[in-house]
Amino acid sequence: MSMEPTEKGVVIVGSGFAAYQLVRMIRRQDRAVPVTVVTADSGDDYSKPDLSHVFSKQQRASDLVKQSAADFASEQNITLLTHTRVEQILREEKCLVTATRTISYDKLVLATGASPFKLPIEGDGVDHMITLNSLQEYDNAHEQLAKAKKVLVVGAGLVGTEIAMDLLSADRKVILNDRAERLIPGLLPEFVANQLFRSLAAEGCDLALGTELVRVNRMEQGFEVLLANGQSYQVDAVISAAGLVPHKQLAEQAGLKTGRGIIVNKQLLTSDSAIYALGDVAEIEGQVMPFLQPIMLSAGALANTLVGKETSVHMPAMLVKVKTPAYPIQLAGRTAGDDLSWKVDVSGQGMLVQSYDEAGQLAGFITTEQRMPEGFPLLRQLPAVIQGV
Repeated sequence: MSMEPTEKGVVIVGSGFAAYQLVRMIRRQDRAVPVTVVTADSGDDYSKPDLSHVFSKQQRASDLVKQSAADFASEQNITLLTHTRVEQILREEKCLVTATRTISYDKLVLATGASPFKLPIEGDGVDHMITLNSLQEYDNAHEQLAKAKKVLVVGAGLVGTEIAMDLLSADRKVILNDRAERLIPGLLPEFVANQLFRSLAAEGCDLALGTELVRVNRMEQGFEVLLANGQSYQVDAVISAAGLVPHKQLAEQAGLKTGRGIIVNKQLLTSDSAIYALGDVAEIEGQVMPFLQPIMLSAGALANTLVGKETSVHMPAMLVKVKTPAYPIQLAGRTAGDDLSWKVDVSGQGMLVQSYDEAGQLAGFITTEQRMPEGFPLLRQLPAVIQGV
């Protein structure tokens, strides 16, 4: 095992959107501070949200790469260690341990992302279920998905619903399954989810909600899938989009405080004064926010801190766009919860829905179809998600 000969500086674990956004933000302010990125992946720069729209665009994994790892490293003047898995953090020594070397740091950033939730499913086809959480996963599954004519999508949250609609746009037959009774239950109230349900059904989607996938069996061609309600289907592929689990194992092994993710303060600092967390894995003020805008704001604040200008993250209310072209939706604030009351305006152009908390204050809004622009004035009225100091 050899020590890295470079200066310590900032070491970032991970090469997803959060990690690379942080690199860019640091380099806007300081071209000289040593930055090392360690990733188990190829390190190529790509847009992960595009993975839910690869079918209608007929894209291969290589089409999604915006910049190769080597070009990114050269342009940003960083040391990039690809296909390198971090096995351990030695906090007292302030270094990372990999299979071939140790890497010392002054400041460490954990941007390890999240991995797909593993469903408790039986059958000899379980290991052949597809996840689309990384470029490598899509590359591995591309050939099977390109040939598939009928696909089961497990998980009717934001990503699963987007994938289902994209598959429909690419002339695939789709079954969308979730144990929840409605689509995107974490973000949409029932009366909006019902409109999205009708839109998907009109596109030809078979919606199998309120029941769980219990078995996936391999067949000579494709798979037989069985739901808890007794319904079975024969499909060519099964995509699991049943949510993500923050990749916090490294932090836990190192004794850092964790909850749903790695617990950080408003400066993204963990319970160790030299270690920060960013992106899907970070739990800020009790919240894990796996959306691009919160990650961009967090990366900007953390870049300031790492170059010596300590900055708290401030997150105003932010728009979330549900990328379902047959029934476009935008929302912000709190848009699901039993404590909310609703003001609903429906017209031939779509819906404008406003939610109010128990104190009668505007808590969130949803706009659909042609009424999307009506949300922008409301956005300014919503309270901040996280108030910086």
